[in-house]
Amino acid sequence: MRILEKQQYHLLFLVVFAGLFLLILPSGNFLAGNLFGISTLSWFILSIAISVTHQVYVLICWRIQLKLNWITRNFGEKGFKLYVRGFLILFFSRILSVVFLGISNQNSMGLNRTFLLIVAAITSVPMFYLFYSVLRYFGIHRAAGADHFDPAYHDMPRETRGMYRYVKNGMYIFGFLIMWQPGLIFASESALLVALFNHIYIWVHYFTLEVPDMQKIYGEQETDN
Repeated sequence: MRILEKQQYHLLFLVVFAGLFLLILPSGNFLAGNLFGISTLSWFILSIAISVTHQVYVLICWRIQLKLNWITRNFGEKGFKLYVRGFLILFFSRILSVVFLGISNQNSMGLNRTFLLIVAAITSVPMFYLFYSVLRYFGIHRAAGADHFDPAYHDMPRETRGMYRYVKNGMYIFGFLIMWQPGLIFASESALLVALFNHIYIWVHYFTLEVPDMQKIYGEQETDN
């Protein structure tokens, strides 16, 4: 396995979406508003940059560990903890940046706010059930990629409790609904556009990184999330 295996598709996705953003952002109310004296465009760029940084961080850490054992070889048992710390900081920064973007660009949509709040409430139900299932059954460490660091995870059975009883990739299907909440709550066109980017982008991670890695680790294509 090469460290950058299938990452040409990752790069292609980013190039295509960068072009789409250049076409879409000048239209509508995507760039309306500001927050703390910072323009919506700046919050938009920051949000995208954090999302890309997060997924590239996971890519680099997973691949240098899986192929070279670089992290555990250099940091020992602390290696995984250091990785998880960076993972969580970037993950929550990813969410927070979309919240700030939504506030900066709030009320930019022409839809009824009550309708948007109802949609937010409905979509939050499977989202919270998924987070409960991760915390209760699957585990944060396993969700963050512990199987790249600890061979003990390789013998664990597929999780079938909670949300995982119904879907195999719950985090990617329902977990990333959290990215849609700020756009719905604040009626923000820009935040919803970033949510769409994030939800598609996490599937790029799945097909270009997770699936090949799981084939290497488990010898199978299917994975749990």
